[in-house]
Amino acid sequence: MTTALFPPHQLSMPQQSAQPSAAQLAAAQGKRAQLNREAVLSATPVRLLTMLYDRLMLDLDRAEAAQDSENWPVASENLLHAQAIVDELTTSLNVAAWDGADGLLAIYTYVSNALIGANIHRDVARTRESIVLLEPLRQAWHEAAAALPATPTAASGEGYRGVA
Repeated sequence: MTTALFPPHQLSMPQQSAQPSAAQLAAAQGKRAQLNREAVLSATPVRLLTMLYDRLMLDLDRAEAAQDSENWPVASENLLHAQAIVDELTTSLNVAAWDGADGLLAIYTYVSNALIGANIHRDVARTRESIVLLEPLRQAWHEAAAALPATPTAASGEGYRGVA
């Protein structure tokens, strides 16, 4: 006959909640925000551009899904964020740098107006149209970025981003 060191009721593990606590969620969100900040700060200009396009398309996909399910607050939040990204792309565009810049500026202006209309009129067709216009641009920027040679993030004798 063997004797147990601990009674069976002391051996059972406490039940873990399947849902994370608010503190755990907040910590995870904080960590994700920190990682995002670090990714942005260490990214090359080309990588920043592709990151903006990726997030823009994510926002538009989320907005379209929310519009389809008539979840207007979520649709509006994503459309507003998409508008902010298009505004950033517009203001960072140097129209004097290349011949096609005026055409790209026209697309950004059109999409910006379409997103405003999609939000005000709850018009999923305008959101879809924006996706159709912007997805080929996203793919083209990714292809262009992939064709560039890899560059180091800091010169050997310098500090972060060339600052000693």
